[in-house]
Amino acid sequence: MESTFKNMLLVLFIITFVAGFALSGVYNITKEPIAKSKMAKKIAALNTVLPEFDTVISLEAALPEEKPIELSIAIKNDDTVGYAVETYTSLGFSGNIRAMVGFEPDGTIIDVVHLEHSETPGLGDKIEKSKSSWSDQFKGKNPETFKLIVKKDGGDVDAITAATITSRAYSDAITRAYKIMKAQKGENNDE
Repeated sequence: MESTFKNMLLVLFIITFVAGFALSGVYNITKEPIAKSKMAKKIAALNTVLPEFDTVISLEAALPEEKPIELSIAIKNDDTVGYAVETYTSLGFSGNIRAMVGFEPDGTIIDVVHLEHSETPGLGDKIEKSKSSWSDQFKGKNPETFKLIVKKDGGDVDAITAATITSRAYSDAITRAYKIMKAQKGENNDE
């Protein structure tokens, strides 16, 4: 086959077509397992950040001018026993951080679990419970009295050493979750 511009274009087109077809096949094969994995992680997070419950009601909630996020209301024996908010922040060192924050009906934080992040390994990834106990400092704290700002900025949050940006971002995500939870409680007037 002679090396002409037309032949080179044809070969390039064929390679691109085959590569695109292969990528779409891999995407279709992995789409469902990835979705199942994310759902399993979310269910595990709900069970970690909420007290024992019979039923969970999930709905979308949003602060003004922000994208909606999922809020789950945990119910046991017809009483609200907690709230879980799937929150986010875009202030992370390496982009978005998603977390699940559980609250008691009075607003006290039950626990916080990260869902997704791309923070620096060995530094910002200490938000993961498997890497450090850093996020345990939020347990039992009520944002009405515990300032969700790093100490360096005048708050109560101990920053992760060499990862202050990640610490600020995580605090931002928890603050967003708290505001969503408070707004939802105000709409429902339940306590």
